[in-house]
Amino acid sequence: MVMTKRFLLISMVFMLAIFTNAQTEKDYYLPTFALKTNLLYWATATPNLGMEIGLSKKFTLDISGNYNPWEFSDNKKMKHWGVQPELRYWFCERFNGHFIGLHGHYAEFNVGGIKMLDLEDKRYQGNLYGGGISYGYQWILSNRWNLEASIGAGYAHINYDEYKCEKCGSKIKEDSKNYWGPTKATLSFIYIFK
Repeated sequence: MVMTKRFLLISMVFMLAIFTNAQTEKDYYLPTFALKTNLLYWATATPNLGMEIGLSKKFTLDISGNYNPWEFSDNKKMKHWGVQPELRYWFCERFNGHFIGLHGHYAEFNVGGIKMLDLEDKRYQGNLYGGGISYGYQWILSNRWNLEASIGAGYAHINYDEYKCEKCGSKIKEDSKNYWGPTKATLSFIYIFK
């Protein structure tokens, strides 16, 4: 919880600095708004949508969300929803080239019955929150279309309930874990509003 408060405080200081900087800069003819979708989420049948807003010449705010409501045969499920805001600094100009980011994340999940994830006889339900850093690159494909790839690492605190099988409702345990590692991977197709 202390780490979350520190992350939020640092994020607010960055936002204040950006908005102060944005008010003193001249207007630049750069894209100010974009809609995007992460193709990697679609590979797992997870609908998702994101938007990115230009804050200044070199800063943007990216907010992405995903939702997977599907339940597959034999009660296999990977249900979840999540949101991941990210403050980005662009080395050249926004929506073009290299960037680094500071992101947060929150998600709720209900996963079970999946042999590949070693969840054939178990189901987990809970939430996670945390934050991390990322690096990415955006390629201009045309006047309004871009392609973006990024990867991030950081921390997530996971609270969950474990159930014996995917169909029954008797809880085995309540637990939480702290996770350090990859927290973000994107290959996004982007439409730019100019």
